[in-house]
Amino acid sequence: MLAVIATVSINMSCVAQKKKNGFVKIFDGKSLKGWDGDPTYWRVENGNLVGEITPSTLLKTNNFIIWRGGEPGDFEFTGEFNITEAGNSGINYRSEQLTDVPFALRGYQADIDGQNRYTGQNYEERKRTTLAYRGQKTTIPPYTGEATPEAVRANVKRNAWGGLTVTGSLGSSDSLKTFIKSQDWNTFRLVVKGNRLQHYINDILMSDVTDEDTVNGKAKGLLGVQVHVGPPMKVQYRNLMLKQL
Repeated sequence: MLAVIATVSINMSCVAQKKKNGFVKIFDGKSLKGWDGDPTYWRVENGNLVGEITPSTLLKTNNFIIWRGGEPGDFEFTGEFNITEAGNSGINYRSEQLTDVPFALRGYQADIDGQNRYTGQNYEERKRTTLAYRGQKTTIPPYTGEATPEAVRANVKRNAWGGLTVTGSLGSSDSLKTFIKSQDWNTFRLVVKGNRLQHYINDILMSDVTDEDTVNGKAKGLLGVQVHVGPPMKVQYRNLMLKQL
């Protein structure tokens, strides 16, 4: 009897902990309910959210499946990903959907790629490009230029934002890469609060951005995941949990 009571007590404690933590499952593992994407590239398979490009479905522009449950501002987002060697993907947040390109997002992105050259960095899709390479702690200063796409693009140098300031190191990119498993499941955790954007892979902080650019930065927006222009690839996501802060 004591063993039964102890088991019930532990189970109740686990339930209470889940409620206390405030995380909500945003992908049910059975359907694309709550998500909006092109079924040519996105499906559910074996309980996973799958994005795939085949030789007959090559892309001309990056393609996203978009969560339609809201526009999170401050949040923690956790889950797992598994990507093929030739794959290129990413998790977009605080983003806006383009009206002239199908299923395209513009905004912050936690980068993910199969060769782990970029996994963990902060890359702003279709805007300021790289805000922090893996291993960097950066500050993006206020923007004082014209708020036009052309002027913003002119401030991009070698696919990185020209104004970023490196304020610290989290370790070398190569050393952090050793914590990322190739063609296997890895965990991610995005901690986004105020103007601070932190990307964790397998519980290791990979990039840390403080964005003081109120012209280009966003305080809230859409959440989605990407398949990237390039060769055939497959990316899988699972256990997607969101806690709004």
